[in-house]
Amino acid sequence: MKLTNIFRGDRTLWVLFLLLTIVSLVEVYSSIGLYAYTEYASKTPSSLFLRHMAIVAATWVAAVFLSRVDYRYFSRFALLGYWASAVILIVMLALGSRWFRVPGIGQFQPSEVAKLFLVLFIARMMTFKKDQMGDLGTFLQLLIYIGVVVVLVLPQNFSTAALIFLSCFLMMLFGGVNRRWWWRLFLVGLVAVVAGLAITYYRYDRSLYADNQPQTAQVLERAETWGHRVHSWINPNPDELTQENMARMAIARGGLLGKGPGNTIHARLMTQAHNDFIYAIILEEFGLVGGVGVFLLYSFFYFRCVRLARRCRGRFGALTVAGLGTMIYIQALVNMSVAVGVLPVTGQTLPFISYGGTAYLFLGCGFGIIQSIAADTNSETEPLPAPSPEPQVEPQKPPEE
Repeated sequence: MKLTNIFRGDRTLWVLFLLLTIVSLVEVYSSIGLYAYTEYASKTPSSLFLRHMAIVAATWVAAVFLSRVDYRYFSRFALLGYWASAVILIVMLALGSRWFRVPGIGQFQPSEVAKLFLVLFIARMMTFKKDQMGDLGTFLQLLIYIGVVVVLVLPQNFSTAALIFLSCFLMMLFGGVNRRWWWRLFLVGLVAVVAGLAITYYRYDRSLYADNQPQTAQVLERAETWGHRVHSWINPNPDELTQENMARMAIARGGLLGKGPGNTIHARLMTQAHNDFIYAIILEEFGLVGGVGVFLLYSFFYFRCVRLARRCRGRFGALTVAGLGTMIYIQALVNMSVAVGVLPVTGQTLPFISYGGTAYLFLGCGFGIIQSIAADTNSETEPLPAPSPEPQVEPQKPPEE
């Protein structure tokens, strides 16, 4: 069987996906050590690396399988998946947790599933309402459905909620909503986020000097964590041994060409080197050249998704590719920005590179859906076979009178 029969879709995207997973295997192997000894007393770095390899293999299997499914079926299950994930998020919010443990698998994070189904559901809605996209009512209806998931995720994970909203919001613009309402809400949202971060920062800053720190967790469970992260980002303490400072030292040590794979020092001191700060380890081992190379991989990946979305003849396929591609690219930019100090710590993983889990697997499912749409687009745009020549018929002469 030819490889083209197995890996359907955009060949360039498959190559980019392969390169990212190769980087993942190399860097997770380099950086998993301290996490294994601090979080799992009964496990070794080798066993956790084998678990990561299993997640990567399962992700490839899922991507290949989904790429062979007619993408129109995903539209049929979008509504069910959206409401099912919303119910699970409500249960998790009531339990006060972001994940639950599945025996034999590990931690399962419902917000990652909700991200995938939300994109499919919003693409489905905008497909059915393509003639009403300029109406304010349609605009508000889309925001309500997006807002349900965002509000349920927000108390436990601000960065994921922001990522979901921004990705779907940009997807709405691609789908043709009224630009006037879109820009108005964008400016309002930007002001609200800045004001919210400022309030959180100053509340945390004052609590450092108070005798009794305010119980912000009773109002919003993660507010104190957000305040700490923003405070550490604005007022960094270079003498404190934090993940952020060690990431900066790793980047500085890497220089232009890096120290080579496996020659990291700072990954031995960072509990999140395999996950949130893996880009800093890439810069330490492969230098600025390697870091720019990874950035270009993600940028080219997004460029191919945008190109594919513009070529799709089906509206649902085009919007789905635009939404999933945007979500993957924004998440990658956020992770890399955190590693180099442009943004405060968010907890977002580096897609297809960070240590495998729910995020890795379901982003891979999203990639498989993208390839399913690419396969359908390629089959539609291939030239049809030349028609067989028709037999020549001699024109008949009119009968003589």
